[in-house]
Amino acid sequence: MDRRTFLAATSSAVLSVGLNASVRAQPAVDPKTRLVAADQGELVRVLLEASGERKKLGFDLQLPNFAGGPAIFEAIRAGALDIAYVGDTPPIQARAAGTLLPIIATISRQLSTYRLVSRPGLTIDKLAELKGKRISYIEGSGRQVFLIEALDRAGLTLKDIQPVALRIADLPDAIRSGAIDVAVLNEPYVTRLAAQVGATPVRDPVERQLLPGVSYFYARPEVLANPAQSAAIGEFLGAFIRAGKWSNEHQQQWGKAYYTDFQRLTPQSTAAILASQSPLVFQTSREAVADHQKLIDILYAAGSIKQRLDAAQSFTDAYDAIIVAQR
Repeated sequence: MDRRTFLAATSSAVLSVGLNASVRAQPAVDPKTRLVAADQGELVRVLLEASGERKKLGFDLQLPNFAGGPAIFEAIRAGALDIAYVGDTPPIQARAAGTLLPIIATISRQLSTYRLVSRPGLTIDKLAELKGKRISYIEGSGRQVFLIEALDRAGLTLKDIQPVALRIADLPDAIRSGAIDVAVLNEPYVTRLAAQVGATPVRDPVERQLLPGVSYFYARPEVLANPAQSAAIGEFLGAFIRAGKWSNEHQQQWGKAYYTDFQRLTPQSTAAILASQSPLVFQTSREAVADHQKLIDILYAAGSIKQRLDAAQSFTDAYDAIIVAQR
């Protein structure tokens, strides 16, 4: 499918009536069905396995691991993926590029997973002190959105800082070496850099109240229209939600499985990460629209996307009944 064809041909009404009617008429999952779901940081794999939910799935689930939304987008556009676990902005960037990949589930935390982290020797007490600093973020990403919101709260804009273009993989070393003053990071790097070199998150309490942490699963429309695969998606989402609930209720077990055993962090670092996190929340399409619209509006105001998109058209409510039943 051409990357612009689906968006041009598909209205919200078609998405709601066509795809949802197909998905809701789900048969039992055929054990021969294969579903390929993009993972990041192997979080989905470890969560499903640690909670015991993966062994309950009655079909072939593949979980290739990716480093970031752009690589996932290219793979799903090429038909190599069926669904994907992504951060807050990839669905927006996909639509801005001309491809609508419907969001099938939303996972959020009240507190953002991003932090503004300063280099060793630099302490930032207030967001206003970001002015003039060398700050690295990724254009059009959730990191940029988080930074823009932080600057806005301080009465600043991106023009008030010195932007430094780096890849995500280069951010930790840039902070270690002092090549930049501030980076937008997430765990485990926030806690790891604090322990290793004394890097510190911005101390302004507003920094922890900027935006919720949001992740999505999105899907190729062709997969949603396939009865066998759409049924497998429903079973997968139910298992993921139950696994997420398990992690909320068994924080120590989850922390040991993912941060201590898999990420190789110390128990003390694991405890610090868990203490900084708010519980996972699973939202229906209607519940998720407001936060998604805010992200769109921030990117549009910054000039990262050329059109102000309607957030409601990014979602399908096909799996809302499963989300409500399992959360």
